[in-house]
Parts: sequence; structure tokens; C-alpha cells
Amino acid sequence: MRYMLLIYMDEQALDQAEREACYVESTRLTQELDRTGKYVAAAPLNSVSTATSVRVREGRRVVTDGPFAETREQLGGYFMIDAQDLDEAIGIAGRIPGARQGTIEIRPVVELTGLPDGPASTRVAAAEK
Repeated sequence: MRYMLLIYMDEQALDQAEREACYVESTRLTQELDRTGKYVAAAPLNSVSTATSVRVREGRRVVTDGPFAETREQLGGYFMIDAQDLDEAIGIAGRIPGARQGTIEIRPVVELTGLPDGPASTRVAAAEK
């Protein structure tokens, strides 16, 4: 089963050196997860100051700068994993460096039929071979 591990923390909690160390540690974790067949995707997100929110109300699109809601912790990145069950997902979430400063929210992914398999660029490259 796939799980989305959402990393929430105060953007100001880490200085640049700590952030770089977190990225290195996270990259090592993704390499280990990949070797064991658990890795699907992972990435840090840019600051909430770069966010844009889109809502459609009464048929009209409303675009605003910033995140959807003001909170003490912001969504800073994610891991998408393939785990046997919630217990295994919890174990992996506890190894994400952001768990030491913030919160990791674990959400099972709803598997929908009919979705494309991976990015279009990957599918096009494979078809061209």
C-alpha cells in the first residue's frame, strides 16, 4: 500500500547548515528505501512565500499568494512510500529528519484506476525506444 508522508515544521526552525544536513540525511534515507523497494518519490518544497493557492467559488477561480491556511507549522516536503502496512509506514516516518523538529502526517493513498503510470516524459521516452 502506498502512503504519503507529509512533513510539517516551522520553516524558521532550521538554519541553512541544518537544512542542508537534513537534505543529506533525507537523501540517504531515500536511497535506503529505494534499495528495499519502499521508495516511490520524495522532495522538499520551497518556502510558503512562493506558494499560490487556487480556489473555485461559484464558478469563478480565485488565486491568492501563500498557503491555504495560516499555521504554526508549514508543509515542507513529502515522502511517498510503498509499505506493507501502517506500522511499517510509522517506522519509516520516524526516520525522516523532519520528525525531530516537526510532525510527519501519514496518509494512505487512494489507488485510482485509469491514472497514468509516471510522468509523461518517462512514458514518451520508453515508447521511443
